[in-house]
Amino acid sequence: MSARPEVVVVGNIGIDTNIYLHGESIDWSVEGNFTHNTDSVGQAGGYASRGYAALGRRTAFVGTVGDDVLGRHIREVLAAEGIDARGLFIDPAGTARSANIMFPDGSRRNFYDAKGHMELAPDLDACRAAMAGARLCHFNLPNWARRLLPIAKELGATIACDLQDVIDPLDPYRRDFIAAADFLFFSAANHASPEPVCAAFLRERPDLVVVVGMGARGCALATRDGLRHFPPAALDLPVVDTNGAGDGLAVGFLVSHVLEGLPLEDALRRGQIAARVACAQRAPKRRLASREDLVRHERALLGGAGAPGGA
Repeated sequence: MSARPEVVVVGNIGIDTNIYLHGESIDWSVEGNFTHNTDSVGQAGGYASRGYAALGRRTAFVGTVGDDVLGRHIREVLAAEGIDARGLFIDPAGTARSANIMFPDGSRRNFYDAKGHMELAPDLDACRAAMAGARLCHFNLPNWARRLLPIAKELGATIACDLQDVIDPLDPYRRDFIAAADFLFFSAANHASPEPVCAAFLRERPDLVVVVGMGARGCALATRDGLRHFPPAALDLPVVDTNGAGDGLAVGFLVSHVLEGLPLEDALRRGQIAARVACAQRAPKRRLASREDLVRHERALLGGAGAPGGA
């Protein structure tokens, strides 16, 4: 890609093996269960970078793959989708893998093998070159990625960090990401209410904008002005696979608010639409939300009124 990227995703990419059950659950009384298994390029950085590209944004990715057939496949997919992958570096432990047991309601149980992310040390000069010029840096949580947070700050980019499924808001592993972020995302899958977690973040960083994915409960937005809940987007779409939903929420929101300047509430609605589009399709034939999808579904939600920001 000759033009500098608008957005750089820094983080996790790999191969997702999704194991779709035919029944409601695993039959543990027998040795074997019949399932439908698929492999696709996924994980948080995979879904996020491909999501930005699907929305027509100039996108670069900084992350790791193995020097193996899976890593080569990932490079081919990113190239085919127009994503600048010059920031990919080699993990000697191989390409990251994720196995997801998928239930009929679209929910999952995830088993993640992050390979060598705790010990890797990226080439900071190469990463700086890949990140240069971007307006937005979207971080996932591999251990090596914390080394790039000061670079993103120095380059003047807006920094968004996806903390994923937070358990303890004071978890020391996530502290660097929280301290550097302008926008913070997390899943409330482990919490009945996101309010205590958001309050803990905002006590330390009152200037943060926090977006919470809550699955079938919708989402929440927390700022210094308080916390607001938003119901799920009432779209006539099935929920068959929730992989990538949180990434869609973040991508749709950040494109709309940071890159296009829409108000927080309008941007959040578009993020919810992007999440629902992702949930409506199974891997590997998953088409991530396009700008046309966002505008069309938004018009439906608004009763046919013109969508904010136009088409």
